[in-house]
Amino acid sequence: MEELILLLLYLNSWEEKTSLYTSTRSWKSYDFNRLNQLTDEGLITNSKRSKSFCFTNDGIEKAKKLIDKYQIELNK
Repeated sequence: MEELILLLLYLNSWEEKTSLYTSTRSWKSYDFNRLNQLTDEGLITNSKRSKSFCFTNDGIEKAKKLIDKYQIELNK
């Protein structure tokens, strides 16, 4: 279940650029226990004060592999 949640979160993500870095973010729109599990696995960084979270490099890499696994075509 977590891999599908990760995939859906990534498909609905956006890039946020600052002067120091670019991060890939998504809204916390799923059960917090599931998001905490993704945090524990090092796939996202989860701030309790924010309504969104950042993907880690590992999370982005895994999400891209899931896109290939499920043969999803992106229109980006």
